[in-house]
Amino acid sequence: MSFSEYRYLVLSDLYRIDGCHRWSDFIKELFLGEGFKFNFWLRTCVYTRSNPWLKYFLYLPSKLFYNHYTYKLGISIPLSTKIGPGFYIGHFGSIVVNGQCTIGSNCNISHEVTLGQANRGNKKGVPELGDNVYIGPGAKLVGAVKIGNNVAIGANSVVTKDIADNSVVVGIPGKVISLDGANDYICRTDYNSVING
Repeated sequence: MSFSEYRYLVLSDLYRIDGCHRWSDFIKELFLGEGFKFNFWLRTCVYTRSNPWLKYFLYLPSKLFYNHYTYKLGISIPLSTKIGPGFYIGHFGSIVVNGQCTIGSNCNISHEVTLGQANRGNKKGVPELGDNVYIGPGAKLVGAVKIGNNVAIGANSVVTKDIADNSVVVGIPGKVISLDGANDYICRTDYNSVING
């Protein structure tokens, strides 16, 4: 990962919070914003670990901060997880993600969400999320389920089957109740022109 890619990921995460990416916003969120704080140290660990020079000097202190906030905030997202830009953690606490998961751009994850592995059956594996996905509090996605783009998954839903684009899913087991998608849940995704402009 290059520094420009790392910078883009960090600033896209920051922009999703309140639509800003100034240094003052960065400092404020790094000290006061729990979700961004975790994201920053996760992104920093991945970047420093991949850099042949930084991994000897900055990876270890970054990993210490990452581990500290993993336990303090109750967010278990391994460094091996593939996460696109604009990742947003609305509320911290009891978030568990399998390290083999793939999370697309502009994903919103709420508290008590699990993206877990199924060890047997025709859905053996881990979830794969598309872009612009909203996952409500307490939702569980288990097994090799493919979640399409612009999907909203309601609170406490249990998803064990593939979900098509633009779906709204609720219930146990999760059922599609409309095709209104996640449009009103996913905000501030216009960071490309702002960050690169």
